[in-house]
Amino acid sequence: MPVDFSGTWNLHSSDNFEGYMLALGIDFATRKIANLLKPQKVIEQDGDSFTIHTYSSLRNYLVKFKVGEEFDEDNKGLDNRKCKSVVTWDNDRLTCVQNGEKKNRGWTHWIEGDELHLEMFCEGQVCKQTFRRA
Repeated sequence: MPVDFSGTWNLHSSDNFEGYMLALGIDFATRKIANLLKPQKVIEQDGDSFTIHTYSSLRNYLVKFKVGEEFDEDNKGLDNRKCKSVVTWDNDRLTCVQNGEKKNRGWTHWIEGDELHLEMFCEGQVCKQTFRRA
């Protein structure tokens, strides 16, 4: 049985978000605003089906997927690029590969104790974020 990611999670820490956004090609003003945000994630999990809402005062983002099935992802939450994505289980971690305009792009989610960890990567830049249950 896979890990249950369901819950409401508040951002606790973020490392190299600026570098990650630079790799995505996000403009200066948006990067400065986004670095100040403390987003909240609400994850709904039903087996291998996921709905992840990310809420912030700048933008909200919704992604729905089933593990192992490719889907079209429209990244309106951050860089407005469309890509083909697939999420797989890597032991107790969810790993997403996003194929599109940017190379080597994706993310990994996992839980340790009461913390949700997120690593986002794009073209050699890695952002590490930690969320805590609300």
